[in-house]
Parts: sequence; C-alpha cells; structure tokens
Amino acid sequence: MDKVFVVKRVAERLWATEDAIDAAMARNAQLMNDVIDARAELKIPHQVVDQAVSKIAEATSLMAQARKAMMESHDALHEAKLRIGVRTKMDSIHNPWQLAREDVVEARNRRSGEAG
Repeated sequence: MDKVFVVKRVAERLWATEDAIDAAMARNAQLMNDVIDARAELKIPHQVVDQAVSKIAEATSLMAQARKAMMESHDALHEAKLRIGVRTKMDSIHNPWQLAREDVVEARNRRSGEAG
C-alpha cells in the first residue's frame, strides 16, 4: 500500500480520536449539569452529591489532559511522516497531517499505473 494512504489513514484516526474526546468532554459537562440540577430539584444538601461532583470534575480534567496529549501527537506524527519519506503539501494549518487532494490523486494514479 502506498505510504501516502497509510499516513492519511493514521491522520484520520487521530482526528476521530480527538473528536471522540471532545464528545466525551461535552457529555461529561452535561452530566455535571444534570447532577447539579437534580440536587436542586430534589432539594437535597450539597454534601450528598459533593463526592460525585468532585469525581466528575476530576474526569473532566483528565479528559482535557488526554486531549492535549492527542494534539501534541500531531508533531510527533509529522516528524514520523517525514522520516519515512512522505512529503505532502499541507491542506490546512488546522490539520497538519491532512493531505492535499493533489497528493492523493497523484498517489492513486501511480498505484493504478503500477497495477496495470
């Protein structure tokens, strides 16, 4: 398989992982809101849910750390991409591993030519 396509697959998995972490963080924030609203609705003391609120906040912090680590992996993967000889144009700064459309088309054409 062409290196360009392998790099693209890894990049897409990285972005999907970042999106999943973002989604988990959003769900966690909703959970925090639901716990706080439930406490108020049920008119129970803060102390009853304090430990749960603290653990949810801790989970949010850990998810933020995981998100940061995933974002930092972009640099390491960019370096790896260069070390294996894949030098593609960057399509955007937001997605530094994203391959320019021309690179993908060129790689497909090369692969088709080799198969023929």
